[in-house]
Amino acid sequence: MGDKKQEKSKNLNKRLMKAVKASNSLFEKSLDPKVLEKHRKKVERAGKLVTSRKKITIKRFKIGDIRCEMIRPKDKYDRKTTVLYAHGGAYISGGLCYSRVLASKMAVAMGCTVFTFEYRLAPENPYPAAFDDGMAVWKFLTKSRFKPERVMIAGDSAGGNLALVITQKLKQNGEAMPGGLVLFSPWTDMTLSGGSYEEKESVDPILTKQFVKEAADAYIALSGEAADPKFSPVFGSFEGFPPTLIMVGNNEILLDDSIKLQENMIRDGVRAELDIEKDGWHVYQLAPLPIAKKAIKRAAEFVSNVIGL
Repeated sequence: MGDKKQEKSKNLNKRLMKAVKASNSLFEKSLDPKVLEKHRKKVERAGKLVTSRKKITIKRFKIGDIRCEMIRPKDKYDRKTTVLYAHGGAYISGGLCYSRVLASKMAVAMGCTVFTFEYRLAPENPYPAAFDDGMAVWKFLTKSRFKPERVMIAGDSAGGNLALVITQKLKQNGEAMPGGLVLFSPWTDMTLSGGSYEEKESVDPILTKQFVKEAADAYIALSGEAADPKFSPVFGSFEGFPPTLIMVGNNEILLDDSIKLQENMIRDGVRAELDIEKDGWHVYQLAPLPIAKKAIKRAAEFVSNVIGL
């Protein structure tokens, strides 16, 4: 009975991957303004439709011009701990509605408040716009509301990149760092040097190497070289970093970004756990599937062990 259930779930995953790839037309094209705008609206609509509000409460607010949301479980939750979550979207798409999908799952599973924010997007607003917005939200949360060590920073894809860059900057400045990091399919290498960019492209239902390169160029603009750690944090220093969980799918071109990240973190003495889902794809945790639910549960267990929820 168990084998049949696993096989059924595996087949469902494969069918969903094919459906996602078939509908994901943006990643076969350049960043044409009309295509990009259409995609941004599509992503936000999908976030609205997928997120269930049965177990959460949502409160919108602003930090300066940055639109934010505070998402809490309706049941009892830890008031001293929070998650600062940075959404993905290759730095060119994503917003509050998209953020709610993972944020709501984390809030319920982890039993704490999750803060999301709508950072400015490239190509209209290249680096350092998103970084500056992320730092502003971090400072807002840690100035008087939460102790830095009780704040976990989470991020998916480009949001994982942002989480790493923020933490590296805090370390460089000698400032207090977060209690831990939870990274879902983080984009860590804008030089695209990993072999998985080509080896996994035929099975990745979300990303293509061409799209990722164009998104990187749009974000970097004239701000420097792709190998700079402020764009490719995998090449930076991780000494003194907090415990980090890296979750990635086996069927995605960013697989090597995660593998190299763990290797370099361990090299620098960091507790870095790598969780590779053999049937997963890029940020598969967004999907309404058993493997996604189990992954969020593992992430919650990591946070509990690190921060003591």
